[in-house]
Amino acid sequence: MPRLVILGGGESGVGTAILGKKKGYDVFVSDFGKINANYKEVLTNNEIKWEEEKHTEALILNADVVMKSPGIPDKAPIVKKLVEKNIPVISEIEFAAPFTDAITIGITGSNGKTTTTMLTYHLLKQAGLNVGLGGNIGKSFAWQVADENFDYYVLELSSFQLDGIINYKPHIAILTNISPDHLDRYEYKYENYIESKFRITKNQTNQDYLIYDADDQASQNWLRNNKVKAQLIPFSITQNLEKGASLKNNTMEININQEEFLMDTADITLEGKHNFKNAMAATSVATILRIRKQTIRESLSNFQGVEHRLEKVLKIQNVQYINDSKATNVNATFFALDSMKTPTVWIVGGVDKGNDYAELMPLVFEKVKAIICLGVENKKIIDAFGNMVDIMVEVDNMHDAVNTARHIAEKGDSVLLSPACASFDLFENYEDRGNQFKSEVRNL
Repeated sequence: MPRLVILGGGESGVGTAILGKKKGYDVFVSDFGKINANYKEVLTNNEIKWEEEKHTEALILNADVVMKSPGIPDKAPIVKKLVEKNIPVISEIEFAAPFTDAITIGITGSNGKTTTTMLTYHLLKQAGLNVGLGGNIGKSFAWQVADENFDYYVLELSSFQLDGIINYKPHIAILTNISPDHLDRYEYKYENYIESKFRITKNQTNQDYLIYDADDQASQNWLRNNKVKAQLIPFSITQNLEKGASLKNNTMEININQEEFLMDTADITLEGKHNFKNAMAATSVATILRIRKQTIRESLSNFQGVEHRLEKVLKIQNVQYINDSKATNVNATFFALDSMKTPTVWIVGGVDKGNDYAELMPLVFEKVKAIICLGVENKKIIDAFGNMVDIMVEVDNMHDAVNTARHIAEKGDSVLLSPACASFDLFENYEDRGNQFKSEVRNL
């Protein structure tokens, strides 16, 4: 039987192990860190061999195929050895896709992909389609392919997952936008990261669709210089497009395959220009799949949004507290600051991924009255914005961040947690950071 080795014993690793076992592979899971107790139990119950806190080469380099979890970089020594031996190293999506006949909708981009994924899933589910949600979000895609029988999957795909693709193609791909992110994983070359994102369309045919942001410079440049077989469906909030989705006097207009859909943006629950783009992308999918217009309208007007993404937590003494912990790069924070309508106390900082704060300068100047740096290393933020605001405070825990913000904020202000950085210096992940923020706000 073919040998499947899985690097990483998290959600995608364990899901792949279960599917591999079901499909007759000899499966082995190896994690350089510790495996979560509940995942160990699943592996043991399914009689799947595993190891933790090491990579035993003798048990790994004899693989026929290796599934690498997205968190493991290509430069990890064990990965380099596998590549030298010409053993295919693929992602969970690549491994699982051949085992399902379901139609997949793949969604990637630097920002907005989670909101667009959740909204697309919401639209399809409300329309009564038999649909699963997976990829970078929720339950592992491979695990669902093993246990469920969905007709459609909406998959959020990170660039790391796309790097491990050889033959996978979504029937409908969405590329929300591209801005510099994770450059530490791409030799600090922006063009490598852009190439990685466009892998989502590399296997598509003229029967498939690529939905993309026509206002996005990096996407436009790439499409000008590269051939794409898929049918292109652009969306824009600045241009008038014959085909695709555009915004005309506060009306969202979609024209695809002779189908037209109109909706007043005031009826869409998501706020902010960037969210109109997310709504356009998701609605384009619904239009391609010929979902009833009435269903689309209802779904767009009752969608609740995504946790940790411009999430309104509480209003206390007429100060609005907003949790945007999911903003782990500058571009995401740009959207957050751009959507602020009141003077803002901004909580920012964490692990810097090679950030350039220049694009935030005009917004900080216009909207931000005070900055609270929440990170171990804040020098870059202080150098960038020190002269632009009257108050700048450094803290190293969420309790102090929220209490400092409460003292600074006045009636009618907002307190915005939008870090523009990764969270791993002080928190487990961005969810932990957002949850701590919400808990401290509720304790005020």
